[in-house]
Amino acid sequence: MSVIELKNINKYFGTGTSRVHVLSDVNFAADKGELILVVGPSGSGKSTFLTIAGGLQTPSSGKVIVEGQDVDQLTKKQRDKLRLNHVGFVLQSYALVPYLKVKEQLEFVRRVKRTGLLSSDDLQDLLAQLGIEDLVDKFPGQLSGGQTQRVAIARALYANPEIVLADEPTAALDSARVAEVGKLFKELAETRNKAVVVVTHDMRLAEFADKTYEILDGKLRLKQPAQETY
Repeated sequence: MSVIELKNINKYFGTGTSRVHVLSDVNFAADKGELILVVGPSGSGKSTFLTIAGGLQTPSSGKVIVEGQDVDQLTKKQRDKLRLNHVGFVLQSYALVPYLKVKEQLEFVRRVKRTGLLSSDDLQDLLAQLGIEDLVDKFPGQLSGGQTQRVAIARALYANPEIVLADEPTAALDSARVAEVGKLFKELAETRNKAVVVVTHDMRLAEFADKTYEILDGKLRLKQPAQETY
C-alpha cells in the first residue's frame, strides 16, 4: 500500500477574475523504498504540491491519504501528530531557529519527538555524510547557504520519518554535494525503506530517482526517461 496518496487534487488561489488554478486534477502515489522527483519550472506548482502532500496546506478539492489516513478527516491535533511521527520536511526556507546552534537544532528535534529517532551513531554518520560534523557549535548566521541547507536536511532526517518531503534540497549546493545528497536520499529509500519525494528543478538528481514526474501548468505527468534541463 502506498504510504502517501493524492487523489484528484485541485488547488486554487484568489477569487473571481484573479483566481489561479495552481494544481489541476493531480493524482500521485509513493511507496516505501522509492525516491521520486517532481520537476518543473518556477511557478509550476511544485511547492504547493509538496505542502499539500505533507498536510501543511489543504487542497481546494480532492483527498490526501498519509499512512492510510484521510488527512481531511483528522483534527488539527491529529494532523500535527501524523506529521511529527511520519513526515520529515526539508523546506526551501530551511526554517532553522536563528538563536540555536546546529547541535541545539538537533536537540530540539529530540525534545519534540522523543522516540523513534536515529541512534547516536547513525546521527554522527549522517552529519559526516553531509559534511557538517564540524559545524555543530555554529549558529545559522555563521553558515553558508549550502551548509544551512545540509543542516536542514540533517534535522529532518534525524527524526527518522517514513516519508521525506524535500523542496529544492540542492538549490545552494555544488555538483559534488548534489551527488552526496542524491546518494543519501537513494540510500534512505532503498536501505531504510523510506518514501522520499523531492520537488526540484535540479535535473542533476535525476540519475538517483526511481521515477520522475513533471508539473506543467498545474498538471502532473510521469516524465519519460529522456532528461531535460530547466
